[in-house]
Amino acid sequence: MTEDRRPLVLHVIHHLVTGGMENGLINLIDGLPSAEFRHAIACIEDYSEFRHRLRRKDVEIVALHRSRVGIWQVRRQLFKLCRRLRPAIVHTRNLSGLDALPPARMARVPACVHGEHGFDVDNLKWDRWKPSLLRKMHSPLVNRYVTVSKQLENYLTQHVGVAPSRITRICNGVDTTKFAPATLKPVEMLPPHLRGESLTIVGTVGRAQPVKDQATLLRAIASLVQRHPRLRQTLRVAIIGDGPMLSGLRDLAATLGIADIAWLPGAMDNIPGALQLFDMFVLPSLGEGISNTILEAMSSGLPVIATDVGGNGELVDTGKTGELFSPNDSKRLTDLMHVYLQSPEAAKAVGRAGRARIERDFSLGAMLRAYRRLYDQLLSDNADAVARLSRT
Repeated sequence: MTEDRRPLVLHVIHHLVTGGMENGLINLIDGLPSAEFRHAIACIEDYSEFRHRLRRKDVEIVALHRSRVGIWQVRRQLFKLCRRLRPAIVHTRNLSGLDALPPARMARVPACVHGEHGFDVDNLKWDRWKPSLLRKMHSPLVNRYVTVSKQLENYLTQHVGVAPSRITRICNGVDTTKFAPATLKPVEMLPPHLRGESLTIVGTVGRAQPVKDQATLLRAIASLVQRHPRLRQTLRVAIIGDGPMLSGLRDLAATLGIADIAWLPGAMDNIPGALQLFDMFVLPSLGEGISNTILEAMSSGLPVIATDVGGNGELVDTGKTGELFSPNDSKRLTDLMHVYLQSPEAAKAVGRAGRARIERDFSLGAMLRAYRRLYDQLLSDNADAVARLSRT
């Protein structure tokens, strides 16, 4: 049997579960030419049913379970994995991905690229010294860095000491065919008790975890219906996504007295349909890189109200494609939502402007072309080492 000479990219992430970065990885693997690249995924912890979103069926996925077996066992497994798969490129992501860099270099992987996609909730201000030190210690092992936002690029240069020439900024891309404005709102997705005439649905999509802070949205909705009681008849709030905070968010909705207008179904497969159900998209996160969900909401023709954190300000053009507010500021969020509720035609115009911006600046094709150029350059710069892979 002829040996497959296509270069293999080994992607290393923390979990392969529902999330923006993970969705971007799946889009990347499915979108790059299968005739040119092979792929494998190593999960520092584990994977979920989310892996079935991959259309390509030739992708090996390995779970390493670091929290159970410990870091040294994970590094041994990564070394063996690199020796067995012989990747031409190891592409690590975020802090836990650093664990793969020493084993990859020991296994003589020709090239390593490291991506930064956002920060954990306990390091939103970049003030923890240990993550920066770990990144600095691993920097000599990295050929190229990728960031999804200008803010993350600044972090690498200012706090880790990475030269700007080693950093490539590649913004996330969105499938504008899959995420498109609704021709007919799919109200049948709502539970029967939440349906009604002339509904306005404010929604968000994201993992139910502290950094996403969906509680601020619930508090703002509660304040809105308290100030304007008639809205209870037509206003609905939807929080799509599973995670450790889901039960607490449901309890909070009940405590705030809005359980009768709130929909928290957990994880959903049909995110494009959910966005077509919405009239307004809110992202109350405490921190972000470049939010896939903002991109998908804009592509779906929705006005966006998001916290002014991370790369959100690079996506939301205030007054044109949406509005920004400070984290935890439920009062300001209440006011911004009320403006859109009072002026539905203006809100629709904002949504149309967001869709036009996505088509112009954030297409999936543009992202795929950028990663293809990056991988091709790494293969070219390390051609001799790559060629040795096929001879061993």
